[in-house]
Amino acid sequence: MDWAGWALFGLVATAALTAAMITAQLAGLTRLDLPLVLGTLVTEDPDRARVVGFCLHLCAGQGFALGYAATFALLHRATWWIGGLLGMLHVGIALTVILPLLPGVHPRMASQRAGPASTAVLEPPGLFALNYGIQTPLVAAVVHVIYGVFLGLLLQGR
Repeated sequence: MDWAGWALFGLVATAALTAAMITAQLAGLTRLDLPLVLGTLVTEDPDRARVVGFCLHLCAGQGFALGYAATFALLHRATWWIGGLLGMLHVGIALTVILPLLPGVHPRMASQRAGPASTAVLEPPGLFALNYGIQTPLVAAVVHVIYGVFLGLLLQGR
């Protein structure tokens, strides 16, 4: 496995995924604003939060890319279709575990059970992030599969 390739390609794939999610949000396909959600963990200012959140998402994406690269190394091959399957697993975990648990640790996110608090500025994503729009799961799935396919293609033969 080309570990330098993992570092570069993971960064590029994560930047592309984040840009695609932002574009989908700006196009009205979803209300999920990942940089805002992540950045408001650190700061309440929405403009600063988006910048910080973009950086946090790049770091998290590098971690996931390392997981993809390690899986490719264990399988002794990297292909676009294995990357796509990993992308489906990735988005499945994100939409059913990570995002629904976020209100429990996010200081500025309301909870499904507790309702809005005085410090809550974000609504909870809910299962499959459906609180951010009916197309959100589809948008998230498409960009994560593309992320995996992209990593599989870039790391293929390395």
